[in-house]
Amino acid sequence: MRKKICFVVAIPITAAAFLKDHIKALSVNYDVYLVGNIQSEDEVKSLAIKGWHSVGIERGISLSKDLSAVFALKRYFVEMKFDAVHSVTPKAGIVTALAGKLAGIKHRTHIFTGQVWATRIGLMRQILKSIDKVIARCDNHIMVDGKSQRTFLEREGVLKHGTALVFCEGSIAGVNSERFVPDALVRKDEREKIGIKDDMLTYIFLGRLNHDKGIGELYEAYNRLAAEEKDVFLLLVGMDEDGYLHKLSEYQNIQEGKNFHFYGLTKQPERVLNAGDVFVLPTYREGFGSSVLEAACIGLPCICSDAYGVLDAYIDGETGLQCKVGDVETLYQCMKKMHDNPEMRVKMGKRSRERALLDFNVKPISEAWVGFYRNLFQS
Repeated sequence: MRKKICFVVAIPITAAAFLKDHIKALSVNYDVYLVGNIQSEDEVKSLAIKGWHSVGIERGISLSKDLSAVFALKRYFVEMKFDAVHSVTPKAGIVTALAGKLAGIKHRTHIFTGQVWATRIGLMRQILKSIDKVIARCDNHIMVDGKSQRTFLEREGVLKHGTALVFCEGSIAGVNSERFVPDALVRKDEREKIGIKDDMLTYIFLGRLNHDKGIGELYEAYNRLAAEEKDVFLLLVGMDEDGYLHKLSEYQNIQEGKNFHFYGLTKQPERVLNAGDVFVLPTYREGFGSSVLEAACIGLPCICSDAYGVLDAYIDGETGLQCKVGDVETLYQCMKKMHDNPEMRVKMGKRSRERALLDFNVKPISEAWVGFYRNLFQS
């Protein structure tokens, strides 16, 4: 009889973005199911799953809703008699850990992909950190998607030293080298649609626009650079969570349609990344930095902060430049250096792609996930 694995996420886009290749590889030998805030078949139709089940897992903290999710999950786990459950993201992690333990699931796994409490202070930091500690105590198998993140969790007392797994060189999903490919025709088409001139050096950000991603510092640094250089362009791709578009009026040198464009959400990041020249992620915290790998696979050098987690995604001075967390001056200096050194940019971009293909290709990472479950079930 085929073993049954259930992945639990808060929202189905998490599975589509990070688990798709792993689920496909695992489904060859196992029946894979998915649980989350799933509203329709359309949200999961791209995944090679045996079935799906909707449970109201909220991102925010709500004791009544969270307890309801725990017991709803427990009932489903008992009914389905899963051999293993596997959670991704903090809220899915805590409800799955508790539900899995109550249901008597033998193999309970969670993968840590970043800590929301890393930038918090006071009581809220302690509450959120305690949730991760409960996950680590209740589950009997722990993965982390980066080595520097694992070190951070061990140092903070969330994980015991040497107990968590990091597959290959890190990253929850790796990068699909068949999807993220440098393409001159796509670059030309995307830049024409956006209105970026051929000679404009384009800094591109892809992710959620919020404080923790360093968007405020990016605005400040780019505003200064744009006052000095007329051949630069800033392209922001993602969801504006903290109203940063409304703050543009505060920066007189950032002008929509001239040297700036907000692209919004995209289902084809491989296309819009081709429009860029330098990838920028001045993040305060990061689990790993998958977007850095995607940009690297396109052949873009990066500018990243020295936050833990993202450190694994680039090599300072080799595949990109490093700025300090929350520091406008060092970010500006990195952006200026990229502008003034085209040969360095090309060299770093080439090395970025080489490293992405060699160390972070999705195939060996998926094989590691398959090997993990094969050993789990054999034992």
